[in-house]
Amino acid sequence: MSNKTPELNRTPRRKPRPGPASRGRAVSRAGEPAAAPAAGGPKLGLLPALLGYQLRLAQRAIFDDFAAAVGELDMSPGLFGMLVIIEANPGLKQTELANAARLDRSSLVPALDKLEARGLVARRASVADRRANGISLTTAGAALLKKLKQRVARHEERLASNLNVAERETLVALLRRILPERR
Repeated sequence: MSNKTPELNRTPRRKPRPGPASRGRAVSRAGEPAAAPAAGGPKLGLLPALLGYQLRLAQRAIFDDFAAAVGELDMSPGLFGMLVIIEANPGLKQTELANAARLDRSSLVPALDKLEARGLVARRASVADRRANGISLTTAGAALLKKLKQRVARHEERLASNLNVAERETLVALLRRILPERR
Protein backbone atom coordinates (compact mmCIF):
# COMPACT_ATOMS: atom_id res chain seq x y z
CA MET A 1 0.00 0.00 0.00
CA SER A 2 1.32 3.42 -0.92
CA ASN A 3 1.81 6.06 1.74
CA LYS A 4 0.86 8.74 -0.76
CA THR A 5 -2.47 10.42 -0.18
CA PRO A 6 -5.01 10.31 -3.02
CA GLU A 7 -7.61 11.97 -0.78
CA LEU A 8 -5.81 15.28 -1.34
CA ASN A 9 -7.49 15.44 -4.74
CA ARG A 10 -10.95 15.46 -3.24
CA THR A 11 -12.74 18.71 -2.71
CA PRO A 12 -12.97 19.21 1.05
CA ARG A 13 -16.31 19.47 2.80
CA ARG A 14 -17.57 23.02 2.96
CA LYS A 15 -18.45 24.43 6.35
CA PRO A 16 -19.30 27.99 7.28
CA ARG A 17 -16.37 30.09 8.42
CA PRO A 18 -16.08 30.41 12.18
CA GLY A 19 -17.07 33.71 13.74
CA PRO A 20 -14.52 36.13 15.16
CA ALA A 21 -14.68 34.50 18.61
CA SER A 22 -13.48 31.13 17.31
CA ARG A 23 -11.28 32.26 14.39
CA GLY A 24 -7.81 30.77 14.58
CA ARG A 25 -8.86 27.77 16.69
CA ALA A 26 -9.75 24.32 15.44
CA VAL A 27 -13.39 23.72 16.22
CA SER A 28 -15.38 20.54 16.44
CA ARG A 29 -18.61 19.93 14.55
CA ALA A 30 -20.50 21.23 17.59
CA GLY A 31 -18.47 24.46 17.58
CA GLU A 32 -16.57 23.65 20.79
CA PRO A 33 -12.77 23.92 20.89
CA ALA A 34 -11.50 20.74 19.27
CA ALA A 35 -9.43 19.54 22.22
CA ALA A 36 -12.34 19.74 24.67
CA PRO A 37 -15.45 17.58 24.43
CA ALA A 38 -18.88 19.20 24.35
CA ALA A 39 -20.49 19.56 27.78
CA GLY A 40 -21.73 16.13 28.79
CA GLY A 41 -20.02 14.57 25.76
CA PRO A 42 -17.64 11.64 25.83
CA LYS A 43 -14.19 12.05 27.33
CA LEU A 44 -11.37 12.03 24.81
CA GLY A 45 -8.91 10.06 26.91
CA LEU A 46 -5.35 10.39 25.67
CA LEU A 47 -6.34 11.78 22.25
CA PRO A 48 -5.73 15.49 23.01
CA ALA A 49 -2.11 14.68 23.95
CA LEU A 50 -1.41 12.75 20.72
CA LEU A 51 0.47 14.62 18.00
CA GLY A 52 -1.33 12.70 15.24
CA TYR A 53 -4.74 13.61 16.69
CA GLN A 54 -3.86 17.32 16.90
CA LEU A 55 -2.43 17.26 13.36
CA ARG A 56 -5.62 15.62 12.06
CA LEU A 57 -7.80 18.25 13.74
CA ALA A 58 -5.60 20.98 12.29
CA GLN A 59 -5.79 19.35 8.84
CA ARG A 60 -9.59 19.26 8.98
CA ALA A 61 -9.76 22.91 10.02
CA ILE A 62 -7.28 23.86 7.28
CA PHE A 63 -9.19 21.96 4.58
CA ASP A 64 -12.48 23.50 5.69
CA ASP A 65 -11.01 27.00 5.63
CA PHE A 66 -9.37 26.30 2.25
CA ALA A 67 -12.73 25.25 0.81
CA ALA A 68 -14.36 28.42 2.16
CA ALA A 69 -11.48 30.54 0.83
CA VAL A 70 -11.63 29.23 -2.74
CA GLY A 71 -15.43 29.02 -2.68
CA GLU A 72 -17.02 28.95 -6.12
CA LEU A 73 -13.62 28.40 -7.78
CA ASP A 74 -14.10 24.72 -6.82
CA MET A 75 -10.55 23.60 -6.12
CA SER A 76 -9.08 21.13 -3.64
CA PRO A 77 -5.72 21.67 -1.92
CA GLY A 78 -4.23 18.77 -3.90
CA LEU A 79 -5.34 20.10 -7.29
CA PHE A 80 -4.18 23.59 -6.33
CA GLY A 81 -0.77 22.16 -5.46
CA MET A 82 -0.58 20.45 -8.83
CA LEU A 83 -1.39 23.70 -10.63
CA VAL A 84 1.34 25.51 -8.69
CA ILE A 85 3.90 22.83 -9.58
CA ILE A 86 2.88 22.85 -13.25
CA GLU A 87 3.13 26.65 -13.39
CA ALA A 88 6.64 26.52 -11.92
CA ASN A 89 7.68 23.77 -14.38
CA PRO A 90 6.01 24.18 -17.80
CA GLY A 91 6.34 21.01 -19.87
CA LEU A 92 6.84 18.86 -16.77
CA LYS A 93 6.43 15.12 -17.40
CA GLN A 94 3.60 13.28 -15.66
CA THR A 95 6.03 11.11 -13.69
CA GLU A 96 7.89 14.22 -12.49
CA LEU A 97 4.61 15.82 -11.45
CA ALA A 98 3.59 12.67 -9.59
CA ASN A 99 6.87 12.69 -7.67
CA ALA A 100 6.70 16.41 -6.89
CA ALA A 101 3.05 16.19 -5.75
CA ARG A 102 3.74 12.99 -3.76
CA LEU A 103 1.12 11.04 -5.71
CA ASP A 104 1.21 7.62 -7.30
CA ARG A 105 0.19 7.22 -10.94
CA SER A 106 -3.24 5.85 -10.05
CA SER A 107 -4.00 9.10 -8.20
CA LEU A 108 -2.26 11.45 -10.63
CA VAL A 109 -4.04 10.47 -13.83
CA PRO A 110 -7.61 11.07 -12.57
CA ALA A 111 -6.51 14.38 -11.03
CA LEU A 112 -4.91 15.48 -14.31
CA ASP A 113 -8.03 14.35 -16.16
CA LYS A 114 -10.10 16.68 -13.91
CA LEU A 115 -7.79 19.61 -14.57
CA GLU A 116 -7.72 18.91 -18.30
CA ALA A 117 -11.53 18.52 -18.49
CA ARG A 118 -11.85 21.97 -16.89
CA GLY A 119 -9.49 23.38 -19.52
CA LEU A 120 -6.86 24.30 -16.93
CA VAL A 121 -3.95 22.16 -18.18
CA ALA A 122 -2.87 20.66 -21.48
CA ARG A 123 -0.87 17.48 -22.02
CA ARG A 124 1.34 17.43 -25.09
CA ALA A 125 3.88 14.94 -26.33
CA SER A 126 7.32 15.96 -25.10
CA VAL A 127 9.71 17.29 -27.74
CA ALA A 128 12.62 15.40 -26.13
CA ASP A 129 10.70 12.14 -25.59
CA ARG A 130 7.55 11.61 -27.69
CA ARG A 131 6.54 8.73 -25.37
CA ALA A 132 6.09 11.16 -22.46
CA ASN A 133 3.54 13.92 -22.00
CA GLY A 134 4.60 17.42 -21.02
CA ILE A 135 2.05 19.29 -18.92
CA SER A 136 1.46 23.03 -19.05
CA LEU A 137 -1.14 25.47 -17.80
CA THR A 138 -3.60 26.79 -20.34
CA THR A 139 -4.46 30.48 -20.46
CA ALA A 140 -7.60 29.67 -18.44
CA GLY A 141 -5.51 27.67 -15.97
CA ALA A 142 -3.07 30.54 -15.48
CA ALA A 143 -5.94 32.99 -14.95
CA LEU A 144 -7.65 30.74 -12.41
CA LEU A 145 -4.38 30.06 -10.61
CA LYS A 146 -3.80 33.80 -10.25
CA LYS A 147 -7.18 34.15 -8.48
CA LEU A 148 -6.54 31.05 -6.38
CA LYS A 149 -3.15 32.32 -5.22
CA GLN A 150 -4.74 35.52 -3.92
CA ARG A 151 -7.35 33.59 -1.97
CA VAL A 152 -4.85 31.03 -0.70
CA ALA A 153 -2.61 33.88 0.51
CA ARG A 154 -5.50 35.16 2.65
CA HIS A 155 -6.18 31.59 3.82
CA GLU A 156 -2.51 31.27 4.87
CA GLU A 157 -2.76 34.56 6.76
CA ARG A 158 -5.72 33.16 8.73
CA LEU A 159 -3.80 29.95 9.46
CA ALA A 160 -0.91 31.89 10.94
CA SER A 161 -2.95 34.67 12.54
CA ASN A 162 -2.21 33.44 16.07
CA LEU A 163 1.52 33.00 15.38
CA ASN A 164 4.28 35.55 15.10
CA VAL A 165 6.83 35.21 12.28
CA ALA A 166 9.32 33.26 14.41
CA GLU A 167 6.60 30.87 15.66
CA ARG A 168 5.41 30.25 12.11
CA GLU A 169 8.95 29.50 10.93
CA THR A 170 9.48 27.19 13.91
CA LEU A 171 6.22 25.37 13.24
CA VAL A 172 7.14 24.78 9.59
CA ALA A 173 10.61 23.57 10.60
CA LEU A 174 9.17 21.20 13.20
CA LEU A 175 6.57 19.80 10.81
CA ARG A 176 9.33 19.06 8.29
CA ARG A 177 11.03 16.92 10.95
CA ILE A 178 8.01 14.61 11.36
CA LEU A 179 8.75 11.35 9.53
CA PRO A 180 10.85 12.94 6.77
CA GLU A 181 11.69 9.48 5.40
CA ARG A 182 8.02 8.92 4.53
CA ARG A 183 7.49 12.19 2.68
